[in-house]
Amino acid sequence: MRFRELKQNRPKTSNIEKPKYFHAKYNYRVKAFIIDLFMIYTPILYFVAYVVMSGKDDFQTSELAPLIAVTLYGLIYATLISKFGQTIGKRAYDIRVVDDKTGEYINFFRAVLRFFAFLFTATTLLGLFLPFFRKDKKALHDLICGTFVVIEKKIIDESKVND
Repeated sequence: MRFRELKQNRPKTSNIEKPKYFHAKYNYRVKAFIIDLFMIYTPILYFVAYVVMSGKDDFQTSELAPLIAVTLYGLIYATLISKFGQTIGKRAYDIRVVDDKTGEYINFFRAVLRFFAFLFTATTLLGLFLPFFRKDKKALHDLICGTFVVIEKKIIDESKVND
């Protein structure tokens, strides 16, 4: 069978309904991250520094304490993303992290992978500038994990989304 005949017999992709989502603005994602740092990560740092360690001096000299704090933050982040699709900061801006194919919440292990992929992209700064060059506003950690961040509200004024 010739390629042209195969191409004519395949189903059209336009008949398949894809869910319509509006991608969250990048500045909302950054603001949500800052809120998460203050609302989730700062109390973890305080807990590790003053409850687990004996004070800030021991925390600053320890190599293990920051790793414990980041790991705790990552577990809490992954739990919130997998269970609710959003963290405290994302909830403040009505945005969610969903699977890019199904639109469902991602599982816990994928959320952990997304967190560690975010740490990689944040340390290299490579993936954090990627949304400025893409129409779908995906960062590198979203591309790695097959996720995207959408606006939560169902009824949206489209003029506000395209700002």
